[in-house]
Amino acid sequence: MLTVSHLTKQYRQLLANDDLCFQVEPGEIAVLAGPNGAGKSTAIKCIAGLLRFKGEITIGGIPNKQVEAKRIFGYIPELPALFDTLTVEEHLEFVGRAYGMKDFKERGDQLLGRLELDDKRKKLGKELSKGMQQKLSICCALLPCPKMVLFDEPFVGLDPHAIKELKEMIRELRNQGCGVLISTHMLDSVDELWDKVLIMMNGRIAAVRTRADIQQRGENLEQLFFAITEGTSERPAGQPSGGQEG
Repeated sequence: MLTVSHLTKQYRQLLANDDLCFQVEPGEIAVLAGPNGAGKSTAIKCIAGLLRFKGEITIGGIPNKQVEAKRIFGYIPELPALFDTLTVEEHLEFVGRAYGMKDFKERGDQLLGRLELDDKRKKLGKELSKGMQQKLSICCALLPCPKMVLFDEPFVGLDPHAIKELKEMIRELRNQGCGVLISTHMLDSVDELWDKVLIMMNGRIAAVRTRADIQQRGENLEQLFFAITEGTSERPAGQPSGGQEG
């Protein structure tokens, strides 16, 4: 559903993404992890179509910056970007009409109910707390029923009920055949969700593991992360430190 091919992004002398290649399949939850400065944020912005880059990114086989790709793509940024003077329900109406949805109100009501925003319908974007802004951002991204969803630190600022509900929503997306990519530092928050993990270091994918790989090798997600990022993992002879494993 998402294919990243030879993604390279350079800021003057800084090579933020160095020939990244990976895929997220339909019905798969992939986690993008790595230490600060690994290049995750740049990769996310490239996937979301916010930066120019070299290489190719497709969503459902369509170049990510084309309108047809954006119609099937949902993006929840780390920092919600809402309209200060639109109410909660006006945000959903704006998205629904922009996507040409006929049933956006019914679906919007369901999403607001699940994330406990029912009583905040008339609140302006600028009047919402950080957690409520995050909830509304999730509702807006999921309203058009995307086929590929990118979450950037989705659990930060959410209350326990919202975290539980969002995890259930992510499972439902997978069961519906949606591809999901979650970028997070909070590995424990996704421990029961992920199907594949992509660990970044120095602008490259340093390791790729499926859940079956981890279980077969007797590893867990946290152990693998520290083994790769702290340089304690064993690499095949002749493989450069920036190469892919798994």
